[in-house]
Amino acid sequence: MNTLTRAFGTAVLALCLSIPVARAGIVIGGTRVVFPAQQGEVTVRLSNEGDHPALVEAWIDTGNQDSTPDSVSTPFLITPPLFRMDPHKDQSLRILSTQGSHPLPTDRESLFWLNVLEIPPKPTGAQYAGRNYLQFAIRSRLKLFYRPAGLAGDALKASDKLVFKAAGQGAALEVHNPTPYYVTISSLSLGAGSKPLPETNGMVAPFGDLCLTLKGAAQAPAAGTPVVFVTINDFGAADTHQGTVAP
Repeated sequence: MNTLTRAFGTAVLALCLSIPVARAGIVIGGTRVVFPAQQGEVTVRLSNEGDHPALVEAWIDTGNQDSTPDSVSTPFLITPPLFRMDPHKDQSLRILSTQGSHPLPTDRESLFWLNVLEIPPKPTGAQYAGRNYLQFAIRSRLKLFYRPAGLAGDALKASDKLVFKAAGQGAALEVHNPTPYYVTISSLSLGAGSKPLPETNGMVAPFGDLCLTLKGAAQAPAAGTPVVFVTINDFGAADTHQGTVAP
């Protein structure tokens, strides 16, 4: 049975390698969107770097990866929501706040997700005549942070406020975020010069906590242990910070 399964898998792989694949061409300007409430709207720039036109659909959800444009309800309006992008052309997405019917907290950020779905055209040309081909609709999801006006502190310094403590039993670290901003941790290591521990990443909600399992560590770190961690800032860049495990 195992031999038959391996043979079937090999045949499928060989078939996939022999079929032309349509590649994505839509590039989004940025890896996240920050929406300052006082501005009322933000713009996201798209570029079609492919050689073919594409149909693009955009919508915002509250965290459901299975969301569709007709199943979401958020306090935002995207224009245009559906459009054609010609090759080597740019398009701006305008995201407008519609806070009237969907009030959001004013003392902290709120998290949403921007979806950009690229639907490629059906391939044409002699190279596709009478042949099989694979074609994918590519969806990109970006975090969208709605930032109320007048929040305490500085979003770019929120990472320095994180508090680290040993979490209960086992090798785990609890991260507390005392600020009104979301903080995304991309990697973490214990002790100066040590390598990042595997899978020590995640996002800490405003005034919330995140528990990180320290895979590869024999036990929870002692108080005073140096913590070196990398976060992603508003511009999508990586910032390195240093802290210590609190008592």
